[in-house]
Amino acid sequence: MYCKEVFLPRYSAWYGDNDKSYSYSGITLQPNKWNNGLLFLKEQIGKIVNINFNSVLMNWYRDGEDYINWHTDAEKELGKNPIIASLNFGATRRFLIRRSDDNSIKLQFPLKHGTLLIMKDDLQHFWQHSVPKEKKIKQTRINLTFRTIV
Repeated sequence: MYCKEVFLPRYSAWYGDNDKSYSYSGITLQPNKWNNGLLFLKEQIGKIVNINFNSVLMNWYRDGEDYINWHTDAEKELGKNPIIASLNFGATRRFLIRRSDDNSIKLQFPLKHGTLLIMKDDLQHFWQHSVPKEKKIKQTRINLTFRTIV
């Protein structure tokens, strides 16, 4: 970031088809091989949204100190209107979205254990999202965001 090496405030791993690398924030991730558990989840979620996802970004938030700042998932390799399926395990965390053109318009959703959130259509064009710090949370959370790299 700004020509300096900084640590991400969470741990991340990328899984997917062999030729589906993913780049964001100056990082390029090469895919780990699918395992049986991730393949099962990918197939079940794919049935819900009628998509054959070819990758998943796994984020481990160790506690409420780990977070992700405001951003969009608008990388070129995700296509024009990506469908992203976000599956959550562990601690409940706040998921915030705000209008890109008016930061005063914000919505908040609690992402509880087992919550599946689908982001699609032009959401990434007009809205940003984040999972802010919550210092009172001491439990861990795992978030899987299934994606299709084009």
